[in-house]
Amino acid sequence: MRAQVRLENVKKAALLLNDVALKTPLMRNENLAQQFESNIVLKREDLQQVRSYKIRGAYNKIASLTESELKQGVVCASAGNHAQGVAFSCFKLKVKGVVFMPTPTPKQKIEQVKMFGGAFIEIVIVGDTFDDAYVCANQYCADNKMTFVHPFDDEKVIEGQATIALEILEQSKNEIDYLFVPVGGGGVASGISSIFNELSPNTKVIGVEPYGAPSMSTSLEKGVNIKLDYIDKFIDGASVQRVGDLNFDLCQQYLSSMSCVKEGEVCQTILDLYNKEAIVVEPAGALSIAVLNQFKDEIRGKNVVCLVSGSNNDITRTEEIKERALLHANLKHYFIISFPQRAGALKEFVADILGPNDDITHFEYTKKHNRNMGPAVVGVELQNPSTLKALEKRMKDRGFFGEYLNDNPDLFQFLV
Repeated sequence: MRAQVRLENVKKAALLLNDVALKTPLMRNENLAQQFESNIVLKREDLQQVRSYKIRGAYNKIASLTESELKQGVVCASAGNHAQGVAFSCFKLKVKGVVFMPTPTPKQKIEQVKMFGGAFIEIVIVGDTFDDAYVCANQYCADNKMTFVHPFDDEKVIEGQATIALEILEQSKNEIDYLFVPVGGGGVASGISSIFNELSPNTKVIGVEPYGAPSMSTSLEKGVNIKLDYIDKFIDGASVQRVGDLNFDLCQQYLSSMSCVKEGEVCQTILDLYNKEAIVVEPAGALSIAVLNQFKDEIRGKNVVCLVSGSNNDITRTEEIKERALLHANLKHYFIISFPQRAGALKEFVADILGPNDDITHFEYTKKHNRNMGPAVVGVELQNPSTLKALEKRMKDRGFFGEYLNDNPDLFQFLV
């Protein structure tokens, strides 16, 4: 029997969440509307108390437990938004919770979990990855007879996330033609697509994944839920190696399609939202907007909703976000340069090789006295991507060119 999300259960969840989760606004965005010649509105789940929609599923799950289960407490594994949702729910329901977080988790996120959970939350930092923390959390859960609160592969969690669909349909003044939702494990996409299939079947609900973590896309293509061998974890809120089984089944039934967006385009969207709208979003929260370029012809003149899923963006990531955006725009380039071991070589490179608007942003060089040539790693930012070929030609003509690194992933990973 295939998985189903019952509308009556989602309506009950919505009532339960009335005093817990905000009914976030559905806001028309004028800049995007003009850019894409469409009526584009944003569902602002980034404005929740915990700055993401995760509070909906976590609270609905924990509140559904029996008195004896609540007394024993709950456990979760998370490096971000789910942990904050569980912590907030535990504080609200006065339930003991233990949150397992991997060692690389940014301090800011750990502090947020402490703040939301207060005395009701214990944080355990363990392992190098989410998977390590997940294994430890499940073992702890079994040893202490506690309830595990899964971030997405759980019926009650899905029902909680699905309450977003009820709000969108209630708030929208127009029939919705397209709804774009981010996909990580698939909790919010499976819940929303199920409800729209029942209440607004003509709406195309499109899931959006990171290009480097296409777990749902790949699984839907193959017709079976698979685990990817490797993923790019930059868009951490939407990067999983394997989506939930319930989520896969529901998305297979109800999602109109899946699309993937390159990480660099997501980064540019983050910067645009901040600079043009003063909206701060995390990488996963920008997916539903970054994908619009792929649908610009289809959505022209249509009513479009984009789910902005969260805003838990660590400020320490800003430089990396800017870097990836420049790389995506073909404006940032890295080279190994061969410098002649003579005085004035660097001056010649700057004066005669670089264009008048080119800017050196990275330079690593160590002089080797016993060699005729010395390698240097140089990063150059261009104002126009069309000047790259001319720059490379000047380097080759003067004997400076060694290797272009942007296309060499084994070396490039040490720079970005």
